[in-house]
Parts: sequence; C-alpha cells; structure tokens
Amino acid sequence: MLHSSCIIKIHEARSSYSAKETIIADYILQHPQSSVYPTIEELAEQIGVSEATLFRFVKKLGYSGYQQFRIALATDIASPQQRVYETALENNHGSTVSLVFKTNITALEETQKHLNPDQIEQIARLCITSRGLYFFGLGGSSIVALDAYHKLVRTGLTCCAPMDFHMQLMQVSQLTSKDTAFLISHTGVNRDALHLAETIQEQGAHLIVITDAKRSPLLKLAQYSLFAYSQTSPYVSEAFSARIVQLAIIDCLYVSIMKQLGQRGFENLERMRAVIAQRRI
Repeated sequence: MLHSSCIIKIHEARSSYSAKETIIADYILQHPQSSVYPTIEELAEQIGVSEATLFRFVKKLGYSGYQQFRIALATDIASPQQRVYETALENNHGSTVSLVFKTNITALEETQKHLNPDQIEQIARLCITSRGLYFFGLGGSSIVALDAYHKLVRTGLTCCAPMDFHMQLMQVSQLTSKDTAFLISHTGVNRDALHLAETIQEQGAHLIVITDAKRSPLLKLAQYSLFAYSQTSPYVSEAFSARIVQLAIIDCLYVSIMKQLGQRGFENLERMRAVIAQRRI
C-alpha cells in the first residue's frame, strides 16, 4: 500500500477547516519538523488550541489517532536512514556498533539518574505481600513482560505473564485487591494497554506502569510509575534502547525482592537451579 502524504492531506482538506483547524494546519505546514516531536498535549499548547480540537483535526485527515498522524508526518519529512533506528544513521560518524552501544548506555545512565531506589524497595515489598504478580505487555513490551516472569518466578512468588491479549483480558478479570499487576508500555498511548489498566483498576488490584511517556494516560491509573528513559524519535515508533532499560528496571526489582526475602528467597532460587541442573548434560 502506497504511503499517502500527510502534508498533501492537510493541503487538500483546507476548504473544510474551521477557523481553529486552519490555525492548526498553518502551524504544522510552517513547522513540520517541530510538529513531529511533541505529544498531543504539548502540540496543542504550542499552537494555542485544545487537545480535543487537535484530535478532531487529526481524525478529519483520516487518521485513527494522534500517534498514527505523527508517524505519517514524520515519514513525510524523514530521510530513509532516520527511520531505521532511534538515533539517525546519517548523523553517526563511527561504527554501527558504537552507535547502538552509546545509545543504550546513555539511556541506562539517564534512567539511573532518575530512578528512585526507595520506590524500587517499596514496590519489592508490595510484590512480596501480594497474592500474585502479573506482567502485561503488548508487541515488543510483551517480551519484557515475559522476561519479568522469567526473573521473578525464581523468587518463589506466584507469577504469570500471558502473551495473548485475550488471555490478558481474561486474567485481569480475575484479579483482586490482593494482586499486583505490572503493565509495560513504551509509548504509553496504546489503546489495548489503556484498557488493561482500566480493568486492573476496576478489579482493585495494584498497578505498576513501566513506560517512557511522562504524560501517558496510564499514569493516572497507576499506583507506582517507573520511567525508562530512552532517546525517542518521531520517525521510529519503537525505541530499541527502551527495551534494554526496561529489562534493567526488572533486574533491579528482582535483586531488591531477593534481598528482602533473605533465606526464603535463596532456598526458592536453589530449588529452581536444582531442577534445571538435572536436565543439563
């Protein structure tokens, strides 16, 4: 399917715009580069219109939501090399190995600066006292959710990480106030992730969100929020370094839980290792 230019769509629909929509169109056409990066709240504030007006403008152009509009606009103005990785390849004067490692290291260092150790300890205590721990993610985030299960199941705590979205919905419908759910979402604006969060809240379970998005609607539903800082790009919907940072946050939580469990945790870990060791040649 051929890409339909976002900028051409804005021009073609001009005759149907209201006064406010004309202001939006003029701003985006005059500042396409700076219109790609902001969230819907930030861009609406920059233009001087409400979020609802900006959202209606996006829908009028035929996009299902603001994120789809952003990607379409970014595709119009981005070079092919800007669409490959979160750091533009054309700006890299070293090796690709150096580029990837530097990007990941920067993301880890920025996250470490802002990660509150006391909050990690509090979440670890909550995990230990919960009836069950449930990890949810969609797309690439589901891999992080599965890794969280893989790490924390060895603590002896009851864990679950359903991969299929329908299975996730079935699982959250059974949660209670005694359970803790982790929801991993890079963008923080996925509709299915938001639906999961709303259902988790309705069930009364504790919700911890791991995301890059500081203005995500998920944050209003979460008891705790853990931010994975990454070098996001409007030209790439995925942030590769975000995955590395999210995995590191899960590792921090695992170590904290094991420290708090003490001897009980060590015994659970050794039982797991003993069972696995039987299958090695």
